[in-house]
Amino acid sequence: MARRPTPPGTPERTGVGHVADLIRNAIPPLHPAGLPFVAAPLAVAVLGGRRKWVRRTGLLAAAACATFFRHPNRVPPNRVGAVVAPADGEVALVDTAAPPAELGLGDQPLPRVSIFLSVLDVHVQRTPVSGVVRSVLHQPGKFLSADLPEASAANERNSMVLDTPEGRQVVVVQIAGLLARRIVCDAKAGDKLTIGDTYGLIRFGSRVDTYFPAGTELLVEPGQRTIGGETVLAVLESPSAS
Repeated sequence: MARRPTPPGTPERTGVGHVADLIRNAIPPLHPAGLPFVAAPLAVAVLGGRRKWVRRTGLLAAAACATFFRHPNRVPPNRVGAVVAPADGEVALVDTAAPPAELGLGDQPLPRVSIFLSVLDVHVQRTPVSGVVRSVLHQPGKFLSADLPEASAANERNSMVLDTPEGRQVVVVQIAGLLARRIVCDAKAGDKLTIGDTYGLIRFGSRVDTYFPAGTELLVEPGQRTIGGETVLAVLESPSAS
């Protein structure tokens, strides 16, 4: 979800409307996948309203779930060839590795950035580049802690291959973690996605790996914090320049 600019000439809202806009802009919207997780504890709070501890527990649980499933607006950079972070989190690895074997892309090591998401981070995933989805594959696996290097190969994952209009290929992999038991991916082969679009979500702690074309210079370092849809991980060269 990218922020839509206000069209020129739009009249400025005042009074109650202005206050409502400020509140709406300050509170991130909720990802649809989080609706059941927020509605259930709210229902408990309402049904158990006569008992203070039940009401408070339900409201706190609903607030915690709403925070986890928050879906803030993001503005991708207007930079040719930019590859943005597919997720909020901390850069755990900047290295080279072969993409997931099930994709059939060969065993040549490619530049890779791994982003670890704690339970406090925004957990929606965003498209790192504009392009056409070549394939989406789900691979069952283990549920090791997502911050371990071996999690990329051992854990359950969902891989998406994107072909850019310039003829480059980027792979983004959603990886389940120790607490994560559900990977959501709304993209499918043939979809045309725009950089920064929300395409999926992982529940409760996870990791997202991005693989780049060989020779790509990566612009982030381990330990750096990323903002999904905004932080530039690398800039792709056109095939003719590489």
